[in-house]
Amino acid sequence: MAAHTLKKRERLCSMKLTDQLFNGAGSHSMVAFPLRVVWMEKEREAQESPVQVMFSVSKRHFKHAVKRNRVKRQLREAYRLAKQPIYDQLEGTGRSVSIAFIWLANELYHSADVADRMGKLIQRMVERL
Repeated sequence: MAAHTLKKRERLCSMKLTDQLFNGAGSHSMVAFPLRVVWMEKEREAQESPVQVMFSVSKRHFKHAVKRNRVKRQLREAYRLAKQPIYDQLEGTGRSVSIAFIWLANELYHSADVADRMGKLIQRMVERL
């Protein structure tokens, strides 16, 4: 897996997996404001990426799509640069993880702050995997 890419197969698109992630008993979450991460481990299926991720920014926080899209771009970029520890932790285990990053704040943050919080969340998540 290339370290600094975010491919289509790494995106969480399955409605079934999304429902399990948010309604299932096996999911975990933690917060590093302004981010919340929800994740769920499961057995890895053939041809499946070890990590599938989604990013959510509510219309309640930002009424204009321009701002929501900016925050999602910041989240994707921060994740793309900080994701390698998750892959290292899952390597050779036969497990996969589905992750959702949810934006909680009502204001915009600098990209460096978003990247810092993303890194902290990923590190704490890897410790619990």
